[in-house]
Amino acid sequence: MRARCSTAWWRWGVDEAALLASLPAWAFAAMLVVARIGTACMLLPGIGEAELPVTVRLGFILCLTGLVLPVVSGAMPAATAEIAPMAGMLIAEIITGLWLGWLARLILLSLPMAGQLIASATGMINVLQPDAALGAGSSALQRLLGLCAPVLLLASGLHLLPLQAIVGSYDLIPAGQFLPVGDTVFVYVRAVSEAFALALRLATPFLIAGVLYQAAIGLAARLVPQLQVYFAAMPGQILGSLALLGVIVTAVVGRWMEAAGGLLSALPGL
Repeated sequence: MRARCSTAWWRWGVDEAALLASLPAWAFAAMLVVARIGTACMLLPGIGEAELPVTVRLGFILCLTGLVLPVVSGAMPAATAEIAPMAGMLIAEIITGLWLGWLARLILLSLPMAGQLIASATGMINVLQPDAALGAGSSALQRLLGLCAPVLLLASGLHLLPLQAIVGSYDLIPAGQFLPVGDTVFVYVRAVSEAFALALRLATPFLIAGVLYQAAIGLAARLVPQLQVYFAAMPGQILGSLALLGVIVTAVVGRWMEAAGGLLSALPGL
């Protein structure tokens, strides 16, 4: 059997001894690439969704590692047999993957955050009547937009931008090195602020309508004290909110797609 394998390697023009000698270095490089890519893919939009089976995500990570490893192999640090340096480089790659994945995930979360703001402002969610299926503090609109966001990114091809950012991150953050604390915190805080600002902008029409409606309800309660304002006004508030949502939902989703494309294009590594 060994003679057959040696003959096969010889036919392909590959030095078997050199190949065996290079396997530890390739295994070390593959471990570092899997640490960064695998951690990032746990959070990336469309790929890191909880609804996606674990086996599918694992297969995607392994395939992506096989594509990226030959490209970045020249930038990999030298293999070492010492536990402490190896563990330090592995932890550094995991932290880098978490950082890149969360930056992309925050952009995805801006749409369901807008849905939660809309539901809170328009009476579609009530702390006194929690949803048994979604749990306390959740709303059907948030869940709907949360499922809609990865579908839109996958359909538009924007999910490729975070993958390109991961590959480009090896030029920005060398393999095995920790992130610079100051720049990392600044980029992360800016990404959080942009995600919340985008969610607030998307929900602005509903927030304004909710404030005006609550003011009208307060005025009606002062003019007609005998009227049970809450029970009389709640159905109209929900119906009006659904009507407003049906009118401007296309504009809201389109604005989010435009903003998400700009934010994803600004990811580190692109």
